[in-house]
Amino acid sequence: MNAAVDRALGGPLVVGVDGSEPSLRAVDWAADEAVLRGVPLRVVYARLWERYEGAALARDLGKPTALPLAQDVAGAAAQRARARHPDLKVTADVVFEEPEYALVREGRNASALVVGTRGRSGIAELLLGSVSLAVAAHADCPVIVLRGSHDNQATPPVRGRVVVGVGEDVKESAAVRFAVEEARRRGVPLEAVRAWRCPAHETTDHPLMAGEPARLHEERAGEELEAALQDVPADIDVRRRTVEGHARRVLLDASHEADLLVVGARRREGRFGLQLGRVAHVALHHSACPVAVVPHRVHDA
Repeated sequence: MNAAVDRALGGPLVVGVDGSEPSLRAVDWAADEAVLRGVPLRVVYARLWERYEGAALARDLGKPTALPLAQDVAGAAAQRARARHPDLKVTADVVFEEPEYALVREGRNASALVVGTRGRSGIAELLLGSVSLAVAAHADCPVIVLRGSHDNQATPPVRGRVVVGVGEDVKESAAVRFAVEEARRRGVPLEAVRAWRCPAHETTDHPLMAGEPARLHEERAGEELEAALQDVPADIDVRRRTVEGHARRVLLDASHEADLLVVGARRREGRFGLQLGRVAHVALHHSACPVAVVPHRVHDA
């Protein structure tokens, strides 16, 4: 099992908040997910600017200092979660640090991180905020970014399925394992999707060879899909699909019929910058449902 995911299985579910409407919807979704997992919910509010500007701004406005203001945001989010699930254990904390750094650090001991699509900037809701993107690209645990019209609830199922994208490297099965557990918790089928394409240079005009290269690529995709699913427990209802086309487009289409889209992301030791991959990056920006990015550590030879 992926070591980072394995270490965090019993940890709390962490949700990042900033007082915006998307982050409050994230609290609702995270509270549902924490109940499904049987783990506590930890609400984290991180804002670097309030350490330096909050007190001065508060004085100008004749209001309390930054700490009470920040605690109000975190406390209100925690109370929202408790009202939704009275038996859920909820804690809240304020961290005066850049949100992306604070949440990535929180993820080291979390079963998963939940964030909204954007923060309090004026960016259109269709776009992904920089904090959410940075957290999804660097966290050691799965990161769930809430997108779509049903991003305020994890239960009951809206579409009735969890979709996982299966790539070429079947050894990187952390995303499949995560998707299996999410489908089990929700009591819905798991749809495993493997996209494939036939390179243009392999096509032929010979009538006896027409369709042969495409058939071989489709068969290979089916074999890779079966290999990735070989350890899925028998009690999981798995629906297999191989689809011709770019993986990013195939998965975006599938997201319209999913409650959760699960994609993998390689984390290469010693590499800097966003470590997402093109498919995960596109899914985070354009999926029609919440997206779970599941990291997998790889070591360069």
